[in-house]
Amino acid sequence: MLYNSNEIQKIIPHRYPFLLVDCIESISEDGKTIVGRKCVTANEMQFLGHFPDKHVMPGVLIIEALAQTGCVLLLSKEENKGKIAFFAGINKARFKRQVIPGDVLTMTVTLTKEKGGIYFATIQAKVEDEIAVTGEIMCAVGE
Repeated sequence: MLYNSNEIQKIIPHRYPFLLVDCIESISEDGKTIVGRKCVTANEMQFLGHFPDKHVMPGVLIIEALAQTGCVLLLSKEENKGKIAFFAGINKARFKRQVIPGDVLTMTVTLTKEKGGIYFATIQAKVEDEIAVTGEIMCAVGE
């Protein structure tokens, strides 16, 4: 493990109940790919109202967890320390399976380009070897 939840909170501003990344497993040597993990549990706030009789993690929260993982990558870079990353867009999101309590999401975010202060990345979340979500996100880093 590269960063635990306490170390993640030193990098990004998110806090309970909206911190959706439990740990960072790795960052590639080229600094373009990060792998994080989210352990989904039944006692999370969203399950109080999102299908209380059949818990399913909302897709938007899976995307948010992926975005937060990408934020850790961006904001851990020396030039971005102390800044904030803002969600700027999403493309081609596809939800391939439900994510339920007991699942462990392995989230991979790969930076693909940067243009005019906007960062572009591909995203993928898996449960074991099964793809749950794929897509592309955009993010802006600001003060």
